[in-house]
Amino acid sequence: MEVPCLLPVLLLLLLCPAGAPFRICAFNAQRFAQGKADKPSVMDILVKILSRCDISVLQEVMDAKGKAVTALMTTLNRFDGSGPYHNLTSPLLGRGNYQERYVFIYRNQKIRILDSYIYKDNHPDRPDVFAREPFIARFSVPIKELPELVLIPQHTMPSKAESEIDALYDVSLDIQARWRTEDMMFLGDFNADCGYVAKKRWGQIRLRQKPGFHWLIGDKADTTVRENTRCAYDRIVVHGERCFSAVVPGSAQPFDFPKEFGLSEAEALEISDHYPVEVELNAACWGLQPARPAGLLLLALAILSGSVYGI
Repeated sequence: MEVPCLLPVLLLLLLCPAGAPFRICAFNAQRFAQGKADKPSVMDILVKILSRCDISVLQEVMDAKGKAVTALMTTLNRFDGSGPYHNLTSPLLGRGNYQERYVFIYRNQKIRILDSYIYKDNHPDRPDVFAREPFIARFSVPIKELPELVLIPQHTMPSKAESEIDALYDVSLDIQARWRTEDMMFLGDFNADCGYVAKKRWGQIRLRQKPGFHWLIGDKADTTVRENTRCAYDRIVVHGERCFSAVVPGSAQPFDFPKEFGLSEAEALEISDHYPVEVELNAACWGLQPARPAGLLLLALAILSGSVYGI
């Protein structure tokens, strides 16, 4: 039987369906360093979490020599063949002895990094507001209506959460001036609840009040692992109508990894005291147009039965 030229296209559509969701995640990995990298049980759960995401942004990575991140990437690429996964890691950021890295982990076959920079925290009206300056990256992504997307992770200092969240608005203006884009996503552990941001203060926080910013993780969400807490610390905020239009409705949520992987609270706390937060975007696979699964199935059956092109 001669294989028709249409068959490779069909297989591509079946294996990589256009319109498949593109998932972006943010995770406070709670003091991720060599000690955690040396624990197989911790690394096993971490790579299972990361393999669910096309782009992940890790915060609270306290890996001074970079060896823990290298070990994580090696383990992730061995675990999941849908990569290869690459990473973009910031320098150590922070004041005094408490310093962290932001780490972007992404599937290299789908995604390219176009540019990145560390925000200069020298606004004349609000100098040195961030305990850890935002590390900003611009990506090329496989989304037809949204070919580029800027990601801005932020892990605020709890006692300065209100001012840091507010100052992310200044970051958005800086990005628009630098890259002439409005399509951006702020994500991470904002410490945006439970005493760190008073309800009466939300009205003065520009990232919340200025038009065009869409908060996808609401105030009633629980992004904490401990059963005795219920706090919406971790958030995802998008800006730009193309970006907001690409969001799959209802997809932004915390990922309850202890429930998913059958962990006790004590076991989960070995990984982190935070849930990851995630959102899905409607993505065309390598620019292909959306196809109807039923139509693909009928075409596959036709080819296999030899009814196409007289096979």
